[in-house]
Amino acid sequence: MNKKNAVLPVAVVFSLAAGAGGMYAAMDLTDTEDSQEESVNEEALLNEEVSEEEEDGADLASELEKIEETFNIVSSQYIDDVDETELVDGAISGMLETLDDPYSVYMDEETAGEFMESLDSSFEGIGAEVNMTDGQVTIVAPIPDTPAEEAGLRPNDQLIEIDGENIEDLSLNEAVMEIRGEKGTTVTLTIDRPGSSDLMEIDVERDEIPVETVSSEVVEKDGQTIGELEIRSFSENTAEQFEEELMALEDEGIDGLILDVRGNPGGYLQSVEQIGDLIVPGGEPIVQMEDPNGEVVREISNLEEDKDYPIVTLINEGSASASEILAAALKEAADQDVVGETTFGKGTVQQTLPFEDGSELKLSMFRWLTSAGNDIDENGVEPTHEVSQPDYFYLSPLENDEPLEYDMSNDDVETAQVMLGAMGYDPGREDGYFDEPTEEAVRSLQEEEGLETSGQIDEDTADRMQELLIDLIQDPDEDLQREKAIELLTDGE
Repeated sequence: MNKKNAVLPVAVVFSLAAGAGGMYAAMDLTDTEDSQEESVNEEALLNEEVSEEEEDGADLASELEKIEETFNIVSSQYIDDVDETELVDGAISGMLETLDDPYSVYMDEETAGEFMESLDSSFEGIGAEVNMTDGQVTIVAPIPDTPAEEAGLRPNDQLIEIDGENIEDLSLNEAVMEIRGEKGTTVTLTIDRPGSSDLMEIDVERDEIPVETVSSEVVEKDGQTIGELEIRSFSENTAEQFEEELMALEDEGIDGLILDVRGNPGGYLQSVEQIGDLIVPGGEPIVQMEDPNGEVVREISNLEEDKDYPIVTLINEGSASASEILAAALKEAADQDVVGETTFGKGTVQQTLPFEDGSELKLSMFRWLTSAGNDIDENGVEPTHEVSQPDYFYLSPLENDEPLEYDMSNDDVETAQVMLGAMGYDPGREDGYFDEPTEEAVRSLQEEEGLETSGQIDEDTADRMQELLIDLIQDPDEDLQREKAIELLTDGE
């Protein structure tokens, strides 16, 4: 169903109802006795349906009366004082918890304000998108160039404690409010990282997180001009920024475009639809929306002239929701290449419904399907070219409980050895045993960086190694996924 005709199903339903009533009235006046008997039977059936609806309504009213009665009993007879507002909030939250949907949540006035703030041009926090997965607050993706990324947080890290307090009983929004805070303050996150045997503590200094959603640059390679567009999230003005940056790149005469949505946790549906209108071939679906009744509406691209250059999209496990819509549309509707790793897999759309007191209900109201009608929820979008980054991209930060030194053997030593090798200081092994070549590699790094040449990895050395590693990860020449995209655009393979 085309988006331009999205209101038609409602109009059709009303038309059929009116037409049916007129038709039955005419049949009563003109048809034979058999027809009249059929009409009577139809009326009996309608009366039976109405009776069932009335019965259902009575049952619902009884259930709601039970809720009100419980509220009155608790508020008047509980042994201690109670906050009636908290009782109501808890009742609403309890309803949503029965849905077993981490994206459907109730937000009190304060939490709702925090949520809307996150969609503004900036906010104070650590810069990470989080989600509730299997009852655990989980990192979807750290925003690039934020404290969360610099501290080493990674997609799928599960938060166990915040500042030493277990968060098992906190809702997602409550956990977010604990993580956020004033710029310059520090929050300690205890995380469980898949593949790691021990819990990790990571200190993150909060900062102002600018929501700069689009950036671009031009790369010259093998005589061809390649445009790069990175979308960090889909905020209110992202489509407008995207169009400006895209037009500027096209004015440069680009021969191909790299569209980077890695680590992009999503955002406004309207934003990605507007961007789809700029790059998805005209007449092709950008996304399909399925409502609770199974009705599907297709959002069709109105691009008047298809792009005359190839587009390669970069994705990873931190690409979610709106990012997945765009990547899937370019893959399926435009037959363009997608490079990287399978995406997060969020295939539902939430709508925020405000209450008069400033609180809000965020409810999953639609399921989105890809351009070709595929449901990617919990499965993700698969790349056409699967490319992983070097091992050091996925390293955990070094713990500084005690210096790492000769003859030690543990996971931190293994992490340090991989880091040393990536930075050009060959430790001779990467199995976690701190031997003499590893000690020599540490000494070489310390001498080069002006640190005490002890051969031990103390706190200062570990901090400097982490800084150097971040610089390395942010070096475009070390980005294997980007390099593959450039290869595809320049070689045409």
